[in-house]
Amino acid sequence: MAAAPNARRSSEPIVADATAPVLGIGQVLAKLSTEFPELTPSKLRFLEERGLVHPARTPSGYRKFSQNDLSRLKLILGLQRDCYLPLAVIKDYLADVDAGLNPPMPGAALPGGPSLLQTGRRLSRDELTREAGATPMLVQDAFSSHVLVPADSYGEESLVVLKALVELQRSGIEPRHLRGFRQATERELGLIESALMPVARRRDPSSRAKAAELAREIAGQLEVVRSSLIRSALGRIAP
Repeated sequence: MAAAPNARRSSEPIVADATAPVLGIGQVLAKLSTEFPELTPSKLRFLEERGLVHPARTPSGYRKFSQNDLSRLKLILGLQRDCYLPLAVIKDYLADVDAGLNPPMPGAALPGGPSLLQTGRRLSRDELTREAGATPMLVQDAFSSHVLVPADSYGEESLVVLKALVELQRSGIEPRHLRGFRQATERELGLIESALMPVARRRDPSSRAKAAELAREIAGQLEVVRSSLIRSALGRIAP
């Protein structure tokens, strides 16, 4: 008897459907926690509430994520971690992608900004030093001045900062001259903590996730103001 026209031959490989919702929240955390240790169930639910991910639901109401959902989560979390982008910006970018457009990667066009093609890449201290074109002494000075934080491995942001320190050193600006930046950062942190107080008082997981995202958004707006002030000041000293 002849095989049906659509029957799969036994020698043909089975191709997994990347859109099939097969992963529960625990499985998603297991796959992503190494790269994104801050990811929690409440964070996943918060991203869904904000409309960035759309997991399927079982008849019992359990969330199920596909491989495509997993890739989308990695992109969202990478953009947050490496480019400090607020969720509103990431959501607009994803909406354009979902609409079939080809928008530029947010954050990739920023001068000296990390390449999203390398999101998640981790470097040893020696690799960081070599790729930035820095000397071990400069790296140690950056640690001593609290411009960089010693760690087991370093991401793209640390590489961008160290490259900037290399260029600043060529102009006679050493890491020790930037200690005031750390003090200004602590003051900004105080502003953010004060703004988050109403949300931080709530102890439920959803509120903690909202507080973390609001902190990122406030930090992003403070960066806009700081950059504007610097550009205005440059206008006074430019020849």
